[in-house]
Amino acid sequence: TERKKQYDHDQKVRFAENEERKKEGLPSGTKFEDIGAGDVYLSDVEHLGKYFPSEGEGIENIMAALSKAGKGDKDGDRRAKYNKLIGDRECILVNIRKKPGQLEDTRAYIRAGPRAKLHFNPADVNAAIVTCGGLCPGLNNVVREITRALFHLYGINGKVFGIRGGFKGFYDPATPPLDLTPESVEDVHHEGGTILGSSRGGFDIDKICQFIKSKKIKHLYVIGGDGTHRGAFKIHETCMERGLHVAVAGIPKTIDNDVDHLDRSFGFITSVEAAQAAIRAAKVEASCNLPNGIGIVKLMGRSSGFIAAHATLGSGDVDLCLVPEVPIILDGPSGCLPHLWKRVKDKGYAVVVVAEGAGEELLGASTETDASGNKKLPQIGEHMKNVINEYFKDQGEEATVKYIDPSYMIRSVPANATDALYCMQLGQNAVHGTMAGYTGFSVGLCNNKMCLLPIPELVATSPRQMDPKGRTWERILAVTRQPNSRAFSRRSLAM
Repeated sequence: TERKKQYDHDQKVRFAENEERKKEGLPSGTKFEDIGAGDVYLSDVEHLGKYFPSEGEGIENIMAALSKAGKGDKDGDRRAKYNKLIGDRECILVNIRKKPGQLEDTRAYIRAGPRAKLHFNPADVNAAIVTCGGLCPGLNNVVREITRALFHLYGINGKVFGIRGGFKGFYDPATPPLDLTPESVEDVHHEGGTILGSSRGGFDIDKICQFIKSKKIKHLYVIGGDGTHRGAFKIHETCMERGLHVAVAGIPKTIDNDVDHLDRSFGFITSVEAAQAAIRAAKVEASCNLPNGIGIVKLMGRSSGFIAAHATLGSGDVDLCLVPEVPIILDGPSGCLPHLWKRVKDKGYAVVVVAEGAGEELLGASTETDASGNKKLPQIGEHMKNVINEYFKDQGEEATVKYIDPSYMIRSVPANATDALYCMQLGQNAVHGTMAGYTGFSVGLCNNKMCLLPIPELVATSPRQMDPKGRTWERILAVTRQPNSRAFSRRSLAM
């Protein structure tokens, strides 16, 4: 009874305090006196208006295609205006977590979206789009949304060139550019891959700039990972040096989700979803093949284990998850092999998920690289299959190990609805940024808000890795019940 009286009294006091705050225009709740924010530092994105005169002076920024449909309407002005235009000083804070007594400065990114002032005149805009590197779900979506935004939101009168086969497509006569229109990209988002084709390498700055100059390109959209973004920024710098009035925008693409500063990269959620079929197949194989069935699934993840980790958490059927960020210990108290033995003895089978870049401390680092400069990876999946078989033999039993490698299958599928929506936001906001005159930037989701990020800052700390002391890895341990080997350093294991 006394507890109920105290509760009712507290509710009345809290309600009265909140009503007083509302009258003063203050938010409800408890004010923390010892939590605050320091200074805000904006990550600067280059603006062409500093070096070139504006070509869009006096042009109102409206949704062009919808506005044309309303011309001559008897009911009056039917121009489709944006509900909100983004101000030049609007930004998204990077550090949103606060602790008592912590008064720290924070970085911020420019908020993406349509601006009131246009730097380019849509009537004079020619654009080019190129996809580089490996495939990823959503590539066609991004190409489609950039094209549609240029024509439908801004009503450009120029052409959109689809550069085929990566950077080499700027100058290779065997792969002439495609003429991209809203009609030609209408249904491409239903297909995996990229209609433009992709490749690694082929970067020739002089030939690329010659194409830009000869075709009078005003906007260049480069879709790729951190290496591709470094190339995009080189194009931006060279255009500035040669006096070419061009806005260069990057759209981050990495199936591994390892571009830093972003909440996630497009296609990642789709790939995690596609990996579930392989994990389910591994479970069926392991549970049905006797004796001691074990299914191993190798997933993509060159330097980071985000796909393997999230696929493991999304499945709930995995008994062991191996990622590049955490050393693999085979035997002993923290060994994964005794853990697998116990799991098999407890339930009759086990499922293992391993990222392709895991186990460098076991197999050594490769000195060979591909055309993009990425080092070639040792065959960790096959190695785990062999050591598991050997371990069970040493225990006097036989293991039935089934190995599944769906690597390219999870990246060649069409984007799911979540990634399709994200690709639309990326494509539209890249166009909003270039039309406003920003250049040398990339676009992405930061703290669940669309932002423009300077490319040098984006690539400086990429590729990022999953934190082996973070919450995601803790969740992996809770789901799989595997021993935690993160305390071991690779150097000590190699000795």
